[in-house]
Amino acid sequence: MRIEKCWFCGGPIYPGHGIVFVRNDCKVLRFCRSKCHKNFKMKRNPRKLKWTKAFRRAHNKELTLDKTLEFEQRRNIPDRYNRVKMNTTLKVMQRVSEIRSKREKAFYENRMRLARKKEREVEAALKDLEDHLPLIEGAKGLNQEVTIKTTSKINNQETENVSNDNNSM
Repeated sequence: MRIEKCWFCGGPIYPGHGIVFVRNDCKVLRFCRSKCHKNFKMKRNPRKLKWTKAFRRAHNKELTLDKTLEFEQRRNIPDRYNRVKMNTTLKVMQRVSEIRSKREKAFYENRMRLARKKEREVEAALKDLEDHLPLIEGAKGLNQEVTIKTTSKINNQETENVSNDNNSM
Protein backbone atom coordinates (compact mmCIF):
# COMPACT_ATOMS: atom_id res chain seq x y z
CA MET A 1 0.00 0.00 0.00
CA ARG A 2 1.12 3.50 -0.79
CA ILE A 3 0.47 6.88 0.79
CA GLU A 4 -0.38 9.24 -2.08
CA LYS A 5 -0.07 13.03 -2.18
CA CYS A 6 -3.03 15.33 -2.67
CA TRP A 7 -2.81 17.06 -6.05
CA PHE A 8 -4.20 20.32 -4.66
CA CYS A 9 -2.82 20.83 -1.16
CA GLY A 10 0.07 18.34 -1.11
CA GLY A 11 -1.16 16.56 2.02
CA PRO A 12 -1.00 12.78 2.50
CA ILE A 13 -3.81 10.52 1.31
CA TYR A 14 -3.97 7.23 3.16
CA PRO A 15 -5.38 4.06 1.56
CA GLY A 16 -9.17 4.10 1.43
CA HIS A 17 -9.41 7.88 1.81
CA GLY A 18 -9.82 10.79 -0.55
CA ILE A 19 -11.33 11.35 -3.98
CA VAL A 20 -9.88 10.26 -7.33
CA PHE A 21 -10.62 12.44 -10.36
CA VAL A 22 -9.67 11.20 -13.83
CA ARG A 23 -9.50 13.82 -16.56
CA ASN A 24 -10.33 13.20 -20.22
CA ASP A 25 -6.62 12.95 -21.02
CA CYS A 26 -6.34 10.05 -18.49
CA LYS A 27 -4.45 12.11 -15.94
CA VAL A 28 -5.31 10.92 -12.44
CA LEU A 29 -5.73 13.63 -9.80
CA ARG A 30 -6.11 12.60 -6.17
CA PHE A 31 -7.62 14.83 -3.52
CA CYS A 32 -7.34 14.27 0.23
CA ARG A 33 -10.72 15.80 1.13
CA SER A 34 -13.74 17.48 -0.41
CA LYS A 35 -12.26 20.92 0.35
CA CYS A 36 -9.43 20.30 -2.10
CA HIS A 37 -11.77 18.76 -4.68
CA LYS A 38 -14.19 21.71 -4.52
CA ASN A 39 -11.39 24.27 -4.80
CA PHE A 40 -10.07 22.39 -7.85
CA LYS A 41 -13.54 22.43 -9.45
CA MET A 42 -13.76 26.17 -8.76
CA LYS A 43 -10.48 26.48 -10.72
CA ARG A 44 -8.60 28.05 -7.84
CA ASN A 45 -4.84 28.28 -7.95
CA PRO A 46 -3.20 26.31 -5.09
CA ARG A 47 -0.28 28.76 -5.06
CA LYS A 48 -2.63 31.56 -4.00
CA LEU A 49 -4.30 29.74 -1.09
CA LYS A 50 -2.30 30.09 2.13
CA TRP A 51 -3.18 26.62 3.50
CA THR A 52 -1.58 24.65 0.63
CA LYS A 53 1.96 23.31 0.36
CA ALA A 54 2.29 25.02 -3.04
CA PHE A 55 1.75 28.44 -1.40
CA ARG A 56 4.23 27.67 1.36
CA ARG A 57 6.88 26.61 -1.14
CA ALA A 58 6.21 29.53 -3.50
CA HIS A 59 6.57 32.05 -0.66
CA ASN A 60 9.72 30.47 0.85
CA LYS A 61 8.03 29.21 3.99
CA GLU A 62 9.26 25.64 3.49
CA LEU A 63 12.36 23.99 2.13
CA THR A 64 12.25 23.60 -1.64
CA LEU A 65 15.82 22.84 -2.69
CA ASP A 66 17.04 20.01 -0.51
CA LYS A 67 18.58 16.66 -1.38
CA THR A 68 16.53 14.86 1.28
CA LEU A 69 13.35 15.66 -0.68
CA GLU A 70 14.60 13.51 -3.58
CA PHE A 71 14.25 10.35 -1.47
CA GLU A 72 10.48 10.84 -1.48
CA GLN A 73 10.24 10.34 -5.24
CA ARG A 74 7.94 7.62 -6.48
CA ARG A 75 9.61 4.49 -7.81
CA ASN A 76 7.48 2.23 -9.99
CA ILE A 77 10.03 -0.54 -10.59
CA PRO A 78 9.09 -3.63 -8.57
CA ASP A 79 11.95 -5.21 -6.68
CA ARG A 80 12.25 -8.71 -5.31
CA TYR A 81 12.11 -8.86 -1.50
CA ASN A 82 15.51 -9.01 0.17
CA ARG A 83 15.69 -8.94 3.97
CA VAL A 84 19.10 -7.24 4.15
CA LYS A 85 18.11 -4.62 1.59
CA MET A 86 14.86 -3.99 3.44
CA ASN A 87 16.68 -3.45 6.77
CA THR A 88 19.20 -1.06 5.23
CA THR A 89 16.39 0.81 3.47
CA LEU A 90 14.53 1.28 6.74
CA LYS A 91 17.67 2.54 8.47
CA VAL A 92 18.34 4.97 5.63
CA MET A 93 14.74 6.20 5.76
CA GLN A 94 15.07 6.93 9.48
CA ARG A 95 18.37 8.72 8.96
CA VAL A 96 16.95 10.83 6.11
CA SER A 97 13.97 11.70 8.28
CA GLU A 98 16.30 12.90 11.06
CA ILE A 99 18.37 14.96 8.64
CA ARG A 100 15.27 16.53 7.09
CA SER A 101 13.80 17.45 10.46
CA LYS A 102 17.10 19.12 11.51
CA ARG A 103 17.27 21.08 8.26
CA GLU A 104 13.63 22.14 8.50
CA LYS A 105 14.19 23.32 12.06
CA ALA A 106 17.29 25.31 11.02
CA PHE A 107 15.36 26.80 8.07
CA TYR A 108 12.51 27.84 10.38
CA GLU A 109 14.85 29.36 12.95
CA ASN A 110 16.62 31.35 10.24
CA ARG A 111 13.27 32.68 8.96
CA MET A 112 12.20 33.65 12.46
CA ARG A 113 15.55 35.33 13.17
CA LEU A 114 15.14 37.49 10.06
CA ALA A 115 11.55 38.32 11.03
CA ARG A 116 12.64 39.31 14.54
CA LYS A 117 15.38 41.49 13.09
CA LYS A 118 12.84 43.28 10.88
CA GLU A 119 10.50 43.69 13.82
CA ARG A 120 13.27 45.24 15.92
CA GLU A 121 14.09 47.68 13.11
CA VAL A 122 10.46 48.76 12.93
CA GLU A 123 10.29 49.18 16.71
CA ALA A 124 13.50 51.25 16.66
CA ALA A 125 12.09 53.44 13.89
CA LEU A 126 8.86 53.97 15.83
CA LYS A 127 10.79 54.82 18.99
CA ASP A 128 12.95 57.27 17.05
CA LEU A 129 9.80 58.79 15.60
CA GLU A 130 8.27 59.18 19.07
CA ASP A 131 11.47 60.79 20.37
CA HIS A 132 11.45 63.38 17.59
CA LEU A 133 7.69 63.92 17.52
CA PRO A 134 7.85 67.60 18.66
CA LEU A 135 10.15 68.40 15.75
CA ILE A 136 7.81 66.71 13.33
CA GLU A 137 4.73 68.44 14.76
CA GLY A 138 6.44 71.81 14.41
CA ALA A 139 7.31 71.08 10.81
CA LYS A 140 3.80 69.75 10.25
CA GLY A 141 2.31 73.16 11.10
CA LEU A 142 4.66 74.85 8.63
CA ASN A 143 3.80 72.30 5.98
CA GLN A 144 0.08 72.93 6.43
CA GLU A 145 0.58 76.66 5.95
CA VAL A 146 2.68 76.02 2.83
CA THR A 147 0.14 73.58 1.40
CA ILE A 148 -2.71 76.03 2.05
CA LYS A 149 -0.81 78.80 0.22
CA THR A 150 0.07 76.55 -2.71
CA THR A 151 -3.45 75.17 -3.06
CA SER A 152 -4.89 78.68 -3.01
CA LYS A 153 -2.45 79.73 -5.74
CA ILE A 154 -3.41 76.69 -7.83
CA ASN A 155 -7.12 77.42 -7.38
CA ASN A 156 -6.58 81.06 -8.43
CA GLN A 157 -4.70 79.97 -11.53
CA GLU A 158 -7.46 77.49 -12.45
CA THR A 159 -10.18 80.10 -12.11
CA GLU A 160 -8.14 82.54 -14.23
CA ASN A 161 -7.67 79.87 -16.91
CA VAL A 162 -11.41 79.07 -16.93
CA SER A 163 -12.36 82.75 -17.19
CA ASN A 164 -9.85 83.27 -20.04
CA ASP A 165 -11.31 80.28 -21.90
CA ASN A 166 -14.86 81.63 -21.48
CA ASN A 167 -13.85 85.13 -22.69
CA SER A 168 -12.16 83.82 -25.81
CA MET A 169 -15.34 82.06 -26.94
